Amino acid sequence: MKKRSLLSFAVLVLSMLLVVGCGSNATENTEGASEGEDTIKVAMILKTLSNPFWTTMEQGILEEARELGVEVEILASQSEEDSQGQLRIFEDLLNKDYDGIGFAPLSPVNLISAATTATNRGIPLINIDEKVDMDELHKAGGNVNAFVTTDNVEVGEQAANFIVNAIGEGQVAIVEGRAGNASGESRRSGATSVFEGADGIELVSSQPADWDRNKALDVVSNMLQRYPDLRAIYAANDTMALGALQAVQNAGLQDQIIVVGTDGQPEAIESVESGGLTATVAQDSAEIGKESLRLLVEAIKNGEVLDAEQEPGTVTVPSYIVVKP
Repeated sequence: MKKRSLLSFAVLVLSMLLVVGCGSNATENTEGASEGEDTIKVAMILKTLSNPFWTTMEQGILEEARELGVEVEILASQSEEDSQGQLRIFEDLLNKDYDGIGFAPLSPVNLISAATTATNRGIPLINIDEKVDMDELHKAGGNVNAFVTTDNVEVGEQAANFIVNAIGEGQVAIVEGRAGNASGESRRSGATSVFEGADGIELVSSQPADWDRNKALDVVSNMLQRYPDLRAIYAANDTMALGALQAVQNAGLQDQIIVVGTDGQPEAIESVESGGLTATVAQDSAEIGKESLRLLVEAIKNGEVLDAEQEPGTVTVPSYIVVKP
């Protein structure tokens, strides 16, 4: 199991957000990039910029844009529930002069129509983090050049293996993301497979909390009443993990129950360092953003757009466990 120091994961998040209509954006006019016709202009649509995972990705994209000498605009919906707002952002971009578009859909299907239009217009696309439903996209006549993400099944497996090694035996529970969300379902699946295959481990509950801290607090509070012998909780993101931790602390069970989160958000890492969360599975969202931009610029330079019959490649960025030193 790969571990890194907390200090090595420290990130600098720049505040570069402008509120525009139903979304937020940040535009980078890269140093050394020409204002002439040869300047590559791209747009990147993220899920939201109210979550440190995505603001860290934004920073990675902006850093890589400076390295590549391209102009990039970063946009996002106001919340992870605003799938129609995210679609409107994508549709609006199609009426502007962008050479390529990267996007992290809020659901596997909400951006299919806009992605199909982009493919038909010869605009290269990169799918970031949350995988679009490729069967539906192909049926609609669309495609992407590549999919860049962390292996979310492996993320769930890493967290569950850590828990099994930490407690040895006992009852465990999972706090899931939003039902139907591909990355959350993959994390749940990975963790479930490990728990169900481990001797002495009993998975007693797996419930969604919709990526929300307060919902996770309520879900876990109810779990603790029903399962007083619970030994560990895995939450599919750090926001929910912090809500789960609050429920455990409210019940006075922090010496009995460990809580492990996902994403390596700054607040979660601080909690690990102070002895709150036991661990978090950190995703390098900055590197996901950088790799997405690199692949998009490469496709633009090569004039490459995959047709609906071709299968795009997948690039995975490793995750790792962060624990208290």
